[in-house]
Amino acid sequence: MIDRYRTIAVATSARIQRKRSRFIAHVLPAESLEEIEEELERVRRLHHDARHVCHGYRLLAEPEPIVGFDDAGEPAGSAGLSILQQLEQEDLLYVLAIVVRYFGGVKLGIGGLVRAYGDAVREALDRGSIIERALETELAIFFSPDLTSAVMGTIHRHGARVVRIEYDAEARATVAVPPSGVAEFADALREATGARARMEVQS
Repeated sequence: MIDRYRTIAVATSARIQRKRSRFIAHVLPAESLEEIEEELERVRRLHHDARHVCHGYRLLAEPEPIVGFDDAGEPAGSAGLSILQQLEQEDLLYVLAIVVRYFGGVKLGIGGLVRAYGDAVREALDRGSIIERALETELAIFFSPDLTSAVMGTIHRHGARVVRIEYDAEARATVAVPPSGVAEFADALREATGARARMEVQS
């Protein structure tokens, strides 16, 4: 189970030229397939006069990332896969890379295209900033006020981040823990409170 992942801090871009063809790479954060489609449409509109708008992406999922790529009219395997491989080499997630090609009149061949598309993404990544983000799962804990000491002790022993605490007839604490620590935290809470506290994973 993944607790941390690598991604890019902000959108970045780069331009390279090969035999009069111009390659413009846009690398940007994207957290869903819907967001990817929106960004692709935006870039297609921006470069409406380009012959090819190719892309690759990686989204976080278990047990394997969700990946996709498109050659957008280039020879099969010459563009989208090369773009995706640059993201895989850096083990980036929640990221979309788009490369726009303006054809310069000289064919590059399959090998030349593979290198050009990959190099354009590499240049954009080198200009940007790769960061590591932590994943958290939010848990809601419901308990009677007399269990406050046991619940808070469990929270602190496991380094859970307290999001908020509300006291009423029944107290509620919302905490965040790494995904891999949910089961262990649940076991510790059950033991500390004699199974009298109730825990729910928040969607």
